[in-house]
Amino acid sequence: MLYRILLSVLVFLLSFSSIWAGATYQYTDNCAQAYNHFMALRMAAGRLSILQEQNNNPQNLMATYIADYEDCLVLLLNTDIREYERRRAGMDKRLVALLSGDESVPWYRFCVAGAYMHRAIVNVKFGEQYKAVFNFRKSFGLLKENQRLFPDFEYNHTVTGLQEAVVGSLPGSYKWLAAVFGIKGSVRNGTEKLAAFVQTHTEADPLYAETLLYYVYTRFYLMAETEPVWKMLNSSDWDVQNNLLKAYVKVNIALDHRQATAALATLKLAATNEQHTMYPVFDYQQGIAMMAKADTNAIYYLNRYLKHNRSELYVKDVWQKMALLWYVNDNENKAKYCRLQILGAGSTRIDADRQAQRFATSAVWPHKTLLRARMLIDGGYYEQALALLQQTSALQLKNVADKAEYYFRLGRVYEEMAHLPMGTKLYKDALVAYNKAMTEGAGRQEQFAARAALHTGKIYEALQMDKEAVAMYSRCINMPEHDFQNSIDQQAKAGMNRIEWKNKPSTH
Repeated sequence: MLYRILLSVLVFLLSFSSIWAGATYQYTDNCAQAYNHFMALRMAAGRLSILQEQNNNPQNLMATYIADYEDCLVLLLNTDIREYERRRAGMDKRLVALLSGDESVPWYRFCVAGAYMHRAIVNVKFGEQYKAVFNFRKSFGLLKENQRLFPDFEYNHTVTGLQEAVVGSLPGSYKWLAAVFGIKGSVRNGTEKLAAFVQTHTEADPLYAETLLYYVYTRFYLMAETEPVWKMLNSSDWDVQNNLLKAYVKVNIALDHRQATAALATLKLAATNEQHTMYPVFDYQQGIAMMAKADTNAIYYLNRYLKHNRSELYVKDVWQKMALLWYVNDNENKAKYCRLQILGAGSTRIDADRQAQRFATSAVWPHKTLLRARMLIDGGYYEQALALLQQTSALQLKNVADKAEYYFRLGRVYEEMAHLPMGTKLYKDALVAYNKAMTEGAGRQEQFAARAALHTGKIYEALQMDKEAVAMYSRCINMPEHDFQNSIDQQAKAGMNRIEWKNKPSTH
């Protein structure tokens, strides 16, 4: 039996070796069209272009590589385990084909490395951490070798730039993993590689679209260049109506940039795209954006996400959001029902769902004033949030966690309003509030002390008080276990990386 299995595998591999013996890597018109369709989430049109290329030029491995984007993007956005199982065989077959290509050309290692990177991204999304590390390391090593063999091959930077930036931002709890596998990176180095490519290429060039997205994300999340990125996303070049992936990215960043009104406007345009309903994540984004003003109409979209979503991710989080929406609008029966559903729903693979599970198992409901203020702050409605917070005071709050949250929310309002014209003096008020949040929240499970330390570091960094910023980022990372620890630690690590690079002695 074992002999037959080995013989079948050998025949399978040899068949690919003969098919791809004369393999080429041609970025033809069909390949370009397929790539642009996939990067706009027009999957059916992309598949048609790939099929046309494979019929015309069956030995073109560039078409094989570009076909991989469909699987990666669909699985990344929808995280459907059944879809993953259905697509897995095709992904494996495609990788075997790419491994059978011509090793004497730079595109060979690049395409294989890109396919491994796609798998690493999908592995992370599905909670397959060890597979993700293995595939990431394979990709990293192949690109490093490709750079040594073909130093002038600029397309290496489209993926290595992202990889170096991600590795450079790893918090201490993950840094050992990179060290074990010999992977080194720098947020600044990685971002600069992406910048160099974006600034010297156009949409007509291969792989430009994804490199631009990598560049946007590294600048916004790792380099803290929020305003330049937001300006870029609001330019006429960023077409959200005809490109759903760009719409997703803009809404994602808008929500993190506390621009709920802009997120809703973008989602309205995206909804006119007929492919929109294929991605339940847009309903999730819609619900979050509408929560900013405690609008119970958000529950319609959150429920629709639960109905059409086939992923285990953000399910507990959505039930928590609905519970909080009903609670802040004084419908406690529906709030309790939604809270109860959290216990048996979804998984706890991500921070948001883990926090929702802890919420469901506790007997505590948030303070309504603080909850409404949080929603307003998340949406960017700072003046309304400040007015609400000023109606109460920490002295009126009996719960220690509520006091920590009160000072943190107050600090967030002052910090954000300090960005407005003539508002820099509010930084001082923000620092005072954050210090009180750290004092009240010290040693607790809630996120408020850690987030206060993180944002204190950001203020010091903005004020070019680098020594103080590094100390505060370090304090943030070294705090005891708390909610959203992975994401908070990564932001703090990215801040330390930025400052370290800025103060690095010049080698010229």
